[in-house]
Amino acid sequence: KINDKHIEVIVRQMLRRVQIVNPGDSNYIAGEQVERSELLDTNDRLRGEGKAIATHADVLLGITKASLSTDSFISAASFQETTRVLTEAAIMGKRDELRGLKENVIVGRLIPAGTGMAFHDARKVKEELDDAERRAIALEEAAEEMTAVDDATAAAAAAAAAAPATGDASE
Repeated sequence: KINDKHIEVIVRQMLRRVQIVNPGDSNYIAGEQVERSELLDTNDRLRGEGKAIATHADVLLGITKASLSTDSFISAASFQETTRVLTEAAIMGKRDELRGLKENVIVGRLIPAGTGMAFHDARKVKEELDDAERRAIALEEAAEEMTAVDDATAAAAAAAAAAPATGDASE
């Protein structure tokens, strides 16, 4: 016997994408299919800014399409059309963030649940620190470049001021 919660999970996955009817003030295009959660986040942000929200229509995807339309290309490739999914991911330069159970199992990492959550939480903190370090280094390099440009400009101005005037003074 199949438990109702399993049916609910399957139906939820099949209904997780929506089609944009009216993009409002969002960056979506009419007819575009997006994740329901992404649209809800965008609409919350637009509401907060007092802008027009995007309207949508529900889309019922088959089990195959629902599995292939996931954010994780590793998860999608493990289901069907492996060559097409991996080729498309490579061409688009996609990066899999390994957020789900399936893709973490495929690459042999702890799953982001239970005792594996501590590992993934620590990884997120490290990524945030790495991002902050990268930003700090970029800002430092930009400041050094600006100083070098300012020094070069000052040197050029000093050289121009020190050079004798070439114009004829008798005119």
